Amino acid sequence: MTQQRVVGTNVPRKEGPAKLLGVARYVDDLTRPGMLHGATVRSSVPRGRIVSITFDQSIPWDEFTIVTADDIPGRNLVPMFLEDQPLLVPTGPDARVNHREEPILLIAHANRERLAAAMAAVKVTYAPEPAVFTIEESLAQEPVVWGEGESANTFKRFHLEHGEVDAAFAQADLIVEGEYRTGAQEQLYIETNGMIAEATPDQVTVWGSLQCPFYVHRALKTIFGLPDEQVRVVQTETGGAFGGKEEFPSVLAGHAALLALKSGRPVKMIYDRAEDMAATTKRHPSRIRHRTAVTREGKLLGCEIEIAIDGGAYATLSATVCSRATIHAAGPYQWPAVRVRSCAVATNTPPSGAFRGFGAPQALFALERQMDKVARAVGLTPEELRRRNFIQAGGTTATGQTITQPIDLGALLDRALEVSEYHEKTKRFQRENVSSATKRGIGFAAFMHGAGFTGSGERYLNSLVGLEVTREGKVRVLVSSAEFGQGTNTILAQIAAEALGAAYVDVEIAQPDTSVVPNSGPTVASRTAMVVGGLVERAAGKIIESLRLAGFLGETYSPEEFLAGARAYVEQFGELKAFQRWESPGTIFWDDAKYMGDAYPTYAWAVYVAEVAVDMTTYTPVVTRFDALQEVGKVIHPILAAGQIEGGVAQGIGYALYERCVWRDGVMANNQMTNYIMPTSGDLPPIYVHFEEIPFEHGAYGAKGIGELPMDGPAPAILNAIENATGVAFHHVPLMPEDVFEAMVEVGR
Repeated sequence: MTQQRVVGTNVPRKEGPAKLLGVARYVDDLTRPGMLHGATVRSSVPRGRIVSITFDQSIPWDEFTIVTADDIPGRNLVPMFLEDQPLLVPTGPDARVNHREEPILLIAHANRERLAAAMAAVKVTYAPEPAVFTIEESLAQEPVVWGEGESANTFKRFHLEHGEVDAAFAQADLIVEGEYRTGAQEQLYIETNGMIAEATPDQVTVWGSLQCPFYVHRALKTIFGLPDEQVRVVQTETGGAFGGKEEFPSVLAGHAALLALKSGRPVKMIYDRAEDMAATTKRHPSRIRHRTAVTREGKLLGCEIEIAIDGGAYATLSATVCSRATIHAAGPYQWPAVRVRSCAVATNTPPSGAFRGFGAPQALFALERQMDKVARAVGLTPEELRRRNFIQAGGTTATGQTITQPIDLGALLDRALEVSEYHEKTKRFQRENVSSATKRGIGFAAFMHGAGFTGSGERYLNSLVGLEVTREGKVRVLVSSAEFGQGTNTILAQIAAEALGAAYVDVEIAQPDTSVVPNSGPTVASRTAMVVGGLVERAAGKIIESLRLAGFLGETYSPEEFLAGARAYVEQFGELKAFQRWESPGTIFWDDAKYMGDAYPTYAWAVYVAEVAVDMTTYTPVVTRFDALQEVGKVIHPILAAGQIEGGVAQGIGYALYERCVWRDGVMANNQMTNYIMPTSGDLPPIYVHFEEIPFEHGAYGAKGIGELPMDGPAPAILNAIENATGVAFHHVPLMPEDVFEAMVEVGR
């Protein structure tokens, strides 16, 4: 084979031309003959019992299709880890709501404009009950017994511990405590949620904007009581997701399909921006408390960390978010003793759910703010404290996982501080701040992110991918991995072309359609390039082996020779296919019961440096420069990789300084793009991306996860920089100008 070197080059994006020319078709561009439009009647109270539902007779209801929970042929359930969330509010004595925006019933009509009047004509009478809106209120409902199972107001608890924690605190020269909070964050994908459904008693098909086709497939099987082959899910072109289209599309798909079943006609449901922001999942708010035992020389002896995240009214993915927060809470440091206790609690707000990084951004924000606080307490620079405690190759993480890769975090820190001119700017800003009304500062965060599913997740998932050569001579990659702007189609095509020795232009990605592609797992958890790409690479090896055994390919060959040999094989044997199922590396072991062992196949590592300016007249902090140094295993596509990091940093800046979800009585009050403030391109600084590569032996060509790590580091780096500028410590995000003002008044500045 002639080495193509497709991997590591900036090949054109597979979906680029269609999007550039405006011919890519999103779900709202599609139509079906005789199609109706659907809408959702939602709860207007956060908690209570439904007393009655009446329909204003000024509306000709015989023209509408109306669906309630009584119309569900299977189970009234959105299946995730806990079976606690109904698809629609149950009828009869169990008719009660647990959050504002909870779906009560569905309406469909051929004229989309007539739905608003019909929805307004449905009157729901409630017997309200006391509601819980905060983590503190939820925890106050009962005594918290950390790590000992679930309860009525707690979805999940974890207890991670190793070493002699109590002894570490008894021996400490200093004990440093801190409390840190993070708010909800809206994914704010460009395209809102949308589905089209067709349904009969024996077959359900949906087309929609989504990340995980087989999640939706499983949900529809449950809702309709149908076997695998009678449910079909097709991912349409998807305009952004960031986790917000991981679990929630199961709800909308179920709603559209129920309306289609009852009406006997196709049904389209598209949320407008206000409904999408108010009713769908957000990032989990968190409260995290740290106690750190340290010597006068800055040696970390032990930590106690308590994590509480707000799961909203139903569990969705809170267990997974809580799990990742727990595992990442101790960060990239060597701790002789660790105790992490965490819980995901219930409140009467719309359910929280998946969002890029799920759990790690919350935990690492708290940790990296705490590390700066510990450094001050022992009289060391933030840089020196971290150097003395970085985990090294051969060291162990909080879960007891041995770091086998040759990572040198000290060298990573050196490079990050050098490219950002950290030391020179630290001194210069200190001089300039004496006489300036704009205070400038610089700060950094060091962190890591586990790539792939946690612990035994990949073993349970048992992902499968396929490759086939078509009669037209194209290589077709068969995966359920979804493209939603991050470059999945391009990356997997690069890997397939490289492994086969084929031309990149001859590789196609099959549209994710559960009737066509195998279940290669959800497009989440920074697993696509590493895990799915690795399976594609190994499936390609099987294709090459088949061609060689049949005499159609030599040991070395050109892309043209590969194509000719593959075509000849198909002509003679009818098809050329290969499938590869995930196999657990023999070196990875995880104990679910003890919550110890190898939490992830590998970690990616980073040091991010933020430069800020705080206007002391308006008290507005802005980021003026950002350097992101990231170790990624292997860069498959440099432009896409840099874009992932730049986009993640932009979201992280929004998380830190702009994006505040305003809740009033359990409903999001700023659910429009006019009042939910996110950074625009004009608000973002120059972002400089720097790569380090330490190939991972089990990833495709050494690749690790890349997409979530950039969400973890910006917020703590920015707040560390703001403290460096102002001399005042802040402990929550988002940090708004009014927060800065109040703190300055409090300290008399």
